Amino acid sequence: MSDAGRIRVLLVDDQPLLRMGFRLILEGEDDLEVVGEASDGAEAVREVRELKPDVVLMDVRMPVLDGIEATRAITVSGSCARIIILTTFDLDEYAFAGLQAGASAFLLKDVAPSELVQAVRVVASGDAVVAPRVTQRLLETYVRGAAANAPAAAAATPAHRDPLLEALTPRETEMLEAMAEGLSNAEIAHRYFLSEATVKTHVRRILTKLHLRDRVQAVVYAYETGLVTPSNPDY
Repeated sequence: MSDAGRIRVLLVDDQPLLRMGFRLILEGEDDLEVVGEASDGAEAVREVRELKPDVVLMDVRMPVLDGIEATRAITVSGSCARIIILTTFDLDEYAFAGLQAGASAFLLKDVAPSELVQAVRVVASGDAVVAPRVTQRLLETYVRGAAANAPAAAAATPAHRDPLLEALTPRETEMLEAMAEGLSNAEIAHRYFLSEATVKTHVRRILTKLHLRDRVQAVVYAYETGLVTPSNPDY
């Protein structure tokens, strides 16, 4: 964040009216500052490098470079910017791809102003907007779809356990599984009779051991490595 403690935000969308709307909402808050705008993914990558925003609101379908590839480029560059993917549908495959690419959250474009502001604050704080039930449903939909489309021989072969998982303690593994269920820190604390501070400590250690950016990446990881498998297809 800036020296004044304000959260620096970059707006990325090829529609000027949408950028204007988001700017009006965000700049109405004392702790938020829109430091720049970009109309395509390539410009977004350059702006992140130059402006060093805390949070990027990233559209998906844009010319030159789409939001997914821009998100991936920003993530692998080592930037500390947190990315929120803007999508039209809550079960959009682009939202799933955005989370895989390194985004910390996704929001619908018609999000309520108060929810947009809250999401920016939460992501900037280093947490992630899991939107627990929706994100779980999103992951289950696309992880299940990938499994269904896999060749029969591959599907019949048990997935190899990621060696990084061996670094987790049994308690940390439980925490990761609970996170993948979409439980909040408070819900995890209640389930395991722990304090929220203790749960936060476990979450930080899990992220460090697995080399993950945030909570959402931990949930994606849990599904992709087979630690957690999609549940009821009618979920």
